[in-house]
Amino acid sequence: MEKLYVIKIGGNIIDDDALLSVFLKKFAQIKSKKILVHGGGKQATRLAEKLGIPQQMKEGRRITDAETLKIVTMVYAGYINKIIVAELQSVHCNAVGFCGADGNSILAHKREKEGTDYGFAGDVDQVNESWFKQLLDQDISPVVSSITHDGKNQLLNTNADTIAQEIAKSLSASFSVSLVFGFEKSGVLLDVEDELSVIPVLQAGYYQKLKKNQKIFAGMIPKLDNAFAAISHGVNQVIIGKGEELEQLITGATGTTIRHE
Repeated sequence: MEKLYVIKIGGNIIDDDALLSVFLKKFAQIKSKKILVHGGGKQATRLAEKLGIPQQMKEGRRITDAETLKIVTMVYAGYINKIIVAELQSVHCNAVGFCGADGNSILAHKREKEGTDYGFAGDVDQVNESWFKQLLDQDISPVVSSITHDGKNQLLNTNADTIAQEIAKSLSASFSVSLVFGFEKSGVLLDVEDELSVIPVLQAGYYQKLKKNQKIFAGMIPKLDNAFAAISHGVNQVIIGKGEELEQLITGATGTTIRHE
C-alpha cells in the first residue's frame, strides 16, 4: 500500500517561529502523502490573558468555557492554521488548512466525565475518510487544527494527539500509515530528566510493565495510550520524538518507535 504520514506537532514548535519554519521545510520535503495536525501552543493562553479571560486546566487539559472556545477557535483554526498553510505554500507544498467542521471532516461529542465539566471540549466520534482521501489523491496536504464539531452547530476543542490518532486509524485501510507525534523530548524516556534514556522501540507488553511500575512519566501516558490505540486499529507504526528532527524520526534513526508485538 501507498505510504501516508500523519504528523502532529506540539506547542514547542508552534511557539517558536524559527523551529516552525525549519519543521515545515522538512515536512514539505517528504515525498509521500502527508497530513499535519496541530494545536495552538501557548498563543491561546497569552491571548486569553490579554483579554482578561481566566484559564483553567484539569489533568493537563484545558477547561473550555464559552469565551475560551472563541479564543481557541480564533487562534487554532484561524491564525496558526493559516500561518502554517502560507509557509507551506512558500516552500512548494500545496496545503489546505481547516478544522473539523470544514467538509464535515471530524465529528465529535461534548466530553462528559463524572465529576469534571470540561466545558466545550470534544471527543472524536467519526473521521470523514473520503474527504481526506479526495485531498490526498490531488496531492494536497491537509493541515488540521484541533477544533471539531458535533453536527448540531457546536464547535468543540479537541486534543490534537487524539485527532491525529483518529485520522491515522481511519485511513489505515487505504494506506500504510505512520503516525508521528512531534514534541519537546527526544522520545519516550526511562528517566524524564535524562534525554539519553530514550527507549528506541516500545511494544505493548513492555509499556504495560513500565506503566505498572510507574516508570513512565505521567504526562506521557495519554500520548502513549493514543499511540497504542492507533497500533491496535491498523496503523503501521507510531514514532514519538522531537518534531524538529522530522527527517530522522520518519526513518527511525531517532525517537521511540511503537510497533505491534
